[in-house]
Amino acid sequence: MSDERRKRQLERVGTLEAASPESRKRLIWGGIVVLFVVAYAAGWEYKNHRYDGFAKCLATKQAKMYGLYWCPHCAEQKEMFGKAFQYVPYVECAIKGSNQLTPACTAAGVKLFPSWQFGASQPIEGVFPMQELSDKTGCSLP
Repeated sequence: MSDERRKRQLERVGTLEAASPESRKRLIWGGIVVLFVVAYAAGWEYKNHRYDGFAKCLATKQAKMYGLYWCPHCAEQKEMFGKAFQYVPYVECAIKGSNQLTPACTAAGVKLFPSWQFGASQPIEGVFPMQELSDKTGCSLP
C-alpha cells in the first residue's frame, strides 16, 4: 500500500509541477490587470478631486458663480472643476419652463453667463481659467 501511495503522490506532484508555469502566468497577468485597475482608479480620483481645496477656498473668499443649466459655457466652466464643483458657490439663474431669471440673478444684475462675483464687486461675465480665478481670489491651485 505504501508503494501505491508513493506512486500516487509522485503522480500528483508531477501534475502540480506541470501546471505550475501556467498558474504562474495567470497570477502574473492577474497582477498586471490589478495594477492597471488601481492606476486607473487613482488617476480618476486625482482628476475628479484635485480641485476640492481650491473650490472650498473660493467659497471662503466669497466668490460666486452665476449660471444656467442649459448654458454650454457654464458647463465648460463646471467641467474645469470636475467633481469639486460641488464646493463652488453656484447660483442657478434659469427657471425651468420660463425664459425669466431667478430673483437672485436679477438683483445681482447678471445678464450674460457664466458670471463670477468676487466679494461685493459687480459680477464679471466669462469663462475664467483656473489661474485667473486663483489670481482674483488669492486661492492657491494644487
